[in-house]
Amino acid sequence: MARVTIERLRHAYVAAPSEPAHWALKQVDFVWEDGGAYALLGPCGCGKTTLLRLIGGQLKPTAGRIQVAEHDLAKLSRRDMYAARRRMGMLFQFGALFTDLSVFENVAFPLREHTKLPEALIRDIVLMKLDAVGLRGARDLMPGQISGGMARRVALARAIALDPELVMYDEPFAGLDPISLGTAAKLIRQLNDALGITSIVVSHDVQETFLIADQVIILADGKVAAQGTPDEVRASSDPLIRQFVGMDMEGPVEFHYPGPTVEQDFGIEVAR
Repeated sequence: MARVTIERLRHAYVAAPSEPAHWALKQVDFVWEDGGAYALLGPCGCGKTTLLRLIGGQLKPTAGRIQVAEHDLAKLSRRDMYAARRRMGMLFQFGALFTDLSVFENVAFPLREHTKLPEALIRDIVLMKLDAVGLRGARDLMPGQISGGMARRVALARAIALDPELVMYDEPFAGLDPISLGTAAKLIRQLNDALGITSIVVSHDVQETFLIADQVIILADGKVAAQGTPDEVRASSDPLIRQFVGMDMEGPVEFHYPGPTVEQDFGIEVAR
């Protein structure tokens, strides 16, 4: 089981030594317990993807601690990090399937890469994972022959091929039609409960994510702006949270990126 503990986490990107650091995460603290489904939401640029990469060990934090199960990720050697990642599954945005491999071979890839299981056992595991997402009959198709929603389900089967304790979903609902979106959301919840895993869902789809999440964290400006159950977050009086959950254009989050005024850009003289 994978308990995720984040303490005093900060992370900065530095383009060049002479340039100031860009702080993607300024101060983040939370604990996600074993076996829950957790949602990570927030406006664009708030640090969601950075946090997901830190939990997955792709980045090392500038400061603070990330612990997944018994592992303090910042202290792991490269070899130990690879071993820890075998206990994690990742559903990439838009699936990220290998286009020159069949559906079956895509799901079999992590099993062949990370285990020495015999082919007969790999076949059985792949078919079981495909059956769990309703695509056992599509095993011989190529990614170009299936829909976007089906590709996302194949990617989900691949993400759980090694029976991970933690599965991370990066925008699992992006670009899906309503039927595929609802199917994907139900699958995430069903697999979470059936396998007893910890699930982290990064998404902009508030409605569907709130339906499947036990706890929600909303990031803003590199910090935790709200945390609680979906109902608790919905009831927040914070203007930023109300704007985000209500999908309003007006609020603390500006629509226009900071820059010169319209008058300055177009050389308009304002009458005094």
